[in-house]
Amino acid sequence: MRGPSGINISSVILGVLPADGVAVTSGLRKLEGVEIHAVGEDGRMIVTIESGDEDNTSNTFEMIRQMPGVISASLVFHQYESDPDEEA
Repeated sequence: MRGPSGINISSVILGVLPADGVAVTSGLRKLEGVEIHAVGEDGRMIVTIESGDEDNTSNTFEMIRQMPGVISASLVFHQYESDPDEEA
């Protein structure tokens, strides 16, 4: 997702109950701007959130944090790219 002046990119590490991994993965895939990068056998997941504004990023993070089966959600990286097409 890209706003008129740039994009927010955030990385999140999730702790998920292994029994709920399929349901959480399905829920994450329904969220706009969310991409799953890694799923561990222990239930850990690495996801990114891309959004045109910080409010949307915060709202998406909160939706993820409150998903059934998610036992922890930690924002580990955030970057704002003012012109993502020009970044190397």
